[in-house]
Amino acid sequence: MANIVAIVGRPNVGKSTFFNRLVEERKAIEDNLSGVTRDRHYGHAQWGGKFFSVIDTGGYVTGSDDIFEREIRKQVKLAIDEASVILFVVDCLDGLTDLDKEFADELRGSKKPVYLVANKADDMDKLLMANEFYALGVGHEQVFPIAAVNGSGIGDLLDEVVRNFADTGDEDPDFGVPKIAVLGRPNVGKSSFLNALLGTERSIVTDEAGTTRDAIHTRYKLYGKDFIITDTAGIRKKAKVKEDIEFYSVMRSLRTLEDSDVVVIMVDATRGLEAQDVNLISLAIKNNKGIMIMVNKWDLIEKDHKTMQAFKDEMMEKLGENKWIPIIFISALTKQRIFQAIELANEVFENKTGKVATSKLNELILPEIEKYPPPAVKGKYIKIKYITQLPTKNPVFAFFCNLPQYIKSPYTRFLENRIRENFDFQGVPIKIVYKKK
Repeated sequence: MANIVAIVGRPNVGKSTFFNRLVEERKAIEDNLSGVTRDRHYGHAQWGGKFFSVIDTGGYVTGSDDIFEREIRKQVKLAIDEASVILFVVDCLDGLTDLDKEFADELRGSKKPVYLVANKADDMDKLLMANEFYALGVGHEQVFPIAAVNGSGIGDLLDEVVRNFADTGDEDPDFGVPKIAVLGRPNVGKSSFLNALLGTERSIVTDEAGTTRDAIHTRYKLYGKDFIITDTAGIRKKAKVKEDIEFYSVMRSLRTLEDSDVVVIMVDATRGLEAQDVNLISLAIKNNKGIMIMVNKWDLIEKDHKTMQAFKDEMMEKLGENKWIPIIFISALTKQRIFQAIELANEVFENKTGKVATSKLNELILPEIEKYPPPAVKGKYIKIKYITQLPTKNPVFAFFCNLPQYIKSPYTRFLENRIRENFDFQGVPIKIVYKKK
């Protein structure tokens, strides 16, 4: 079994703070409000030369009919099933509660190692208070008092936890795997798409905007190729974001965009491409990401054989010069074209990382330049003699010429269009630089 640790417990005991301490990043949103974490959240940690994955979960509440609390319970049970070690977190400040007792009953049947972690034990009085949790009768012989906020006591706990791992584990099992981020406005169907793709309830789905808060990373394999697909919180206009939690959710989404290789902008077919979607596209271009547009809820549109093209034409008009961005129409509800969407994302990634041979580049582009050379400036003629693709993470083409300072942006667009006509850079921003030769 893989080295996987699940952090579980009732709401507001400090699970996300503990998670962030273990993965040494502020990956999970922390807030004094209970119920902030909803979906399972993954990270990587290491201790004593052993590497393991950590799962942060939402607060477990029994006997509640609240839609979020019901869905959180499902997510917690999935995390427990997946884990090889369970860390049951309780709160020294609040002491032993009925919710702790009820959750202990849920864990008692588990055959996996359970460690009882008494959080917020940041002074001697609270350290002594941790002893009352022995009454729960779960886990190993001892209660482990810790303070997630400053790291106190975590080392002793991890010494015991890593004894359960026979293998060293992978330092970063996701290294080199293409990262695909799904972004868009609230309620366009990002989580539904991810769940339909995986065939499991990876993200909680409701009709309420703002259901997803953290960026939810999932490793996925399709047609023999690995990806990391990230479901993100919906992004609204800044003026409409009033709560701290939504602000941090949006920040996580934007950071996911910056960390990804391919950005999938999901659009609601009933609303079309909106200003906020165009802003996200501009941000993805600025960050040199592969980009595609995925129009969801296509099943809700009354259509004939011309509808799709009419939609595309309308969106292309809003995209302006960025007509190289591919568009696919899907329905997460009926699973229409969801796998083709991932294939398209993979094609965009391959276009982004592909290299064009210098000989082929010069053979096809130099004749185009001879037909339409750069306009003369102040009686001086510009001669482009040689082209090569630079060894960068994103497609950058260097044009060597005698007077690089005189080439204007309209001619740069002409060159970009010639490159796109001759080579497949669908979904990828291209940068052109001029060097003196």
